[in-house]
Amino acid sequence: MDYVREIGRKSKEASRSVQFLGQEEKNEGLKAVARELRQQMGYLLVENDKDVKNARAAGMKPALIDRLLLTSQRIQSMAEELEQIAMLEDPVGKMECVKVRPNGLQIGQRRVPLGVVGIIYESRPNVTADAFGLCFKTGNAAILRGGSDAINSNKAIVKVIRDGLAKEKLPSDAVLLLEDTDRAAVTEMMKMKEYIDVLIPRGGAGLIANVVENSTVPVIETGTGNCHIYVDESADIQMAVDIIENAKTQRLGVCNACESLVVHSRIADKAIPLIYERLHQKQVEVRGDERAVSIQDGIRTASEEDWGTEYLDTIISLKTVDSIEEAIDHINRHNTGHSEAIITRDYDNALKFHNEIDAAAVYVNASTRFTDGHEFGFGAEIGISTQKLHTRGPMGLEALTTVKYIIFGSGQTRP
Repeated sequence: MDYVREIGRKSKEASRSVQFLGQEEKNEGLKAVARELRQQMGYLLVENDKDVKNARAAGMKPALIDRLLLTSQRIQSMAEELEQIAMLEDPVGKMECVKVRPNGLQIGQRRVPLGVVGIIYESRPNVTADAFGLCFKTGNAAILRGGSDAINSNKAIVKVIRDGLAKEKLPSDAVLLLEDTDRAAVTEMMKMKEYIDVLIPRGGAGLIANVVENSTVPVIETGTGNCHIYVDESADIQMAVDIIENAKTQRLGVCNACESLVVHSRIADKAIPLIYERLHQKQVEVRGDERAVSIQDGIRTASEEDWGTEYLDTIISLKTVDSIEEAIDHINRHNTGHSEAIITRDYDNALKFHNEIDAAAVYVNASTRFTDGHEFGFGAEIGISTQKLHTRGPMGLEALTTVKYIIFGSGQTRP
């Protein structure tokens, strides 16, 4: 497809300019875009309303409409995140691991941009601004391909970003939107190794699997979030109830929301009714195993499929176990490598959980909702990587750079 390849060519060309921008130029560009987002807020809301109306007419779930929705406060937050990124330390050019060899060679690593970063994502239009901000700060050009349900919002946000860059006389092609919503455009994008240095998919399991399995461009996998909270036998039950309510219901349609509960059988009789009552108040359906069903009326019987499901809805699974070992085994079998939490007053169990759970983020006595670039102090995140190479967890600025070796000599030759 000529259109897609032209986008790739323009982005590659822009990356050669963006990588050499100074820290001050990049920071001023980010601030200019933040101002432009605020100034053109009315325009952004009008365009977003078109997408929201289309989504409602198509019968989209309320939780997914919430992900799509822009409000004045959310646009303000987008602007603030760009300003926060501007204040963060720029990793580009940073020297690391400098050492002097016995022959006098000085060898070090210098942080450099990846080049062109392609992001394929669904629904959430705020990703458009976040992805631009992190890529621009690290000297990368960005090709964005959002979902068809957010096309009007994404086109508007990219226009505003480019307007802000143009006012600072900075390369507006630092961010380009693939406006073709046909799936064939994504397929073409996944084959453009000569233009795109890395692809980052953000969205549902189907999107991510498609990109991981079919892309010839290197991929950083951002995973779905079947996140668990394990209520240990020593847990403060009231703390557990509060954390579970927050992790599940504070925002349903996000990857760091809790989808699965695991409760130790020794406190199940006390904990499950309290957990159920709090979730029931929030209209959350609980699907549990036989013991959970026998303890609390209203809990529906879970199927095997429930243990591995990311609902993004008012549904949660509940498994009872007889030991922390059983809890860890259940979680590691069904999780997606995203975020897992234990509620406990037992220090040894907390350490055991930390050591043995295989996930990007492991919590003790806190909500999984904190797995987020902003909450981790990164300003924003390009995604939450659930793979192990080359980065894992919320991906901030450093994750969008690589290294090259810098070697200084004084005439050395190899014998």
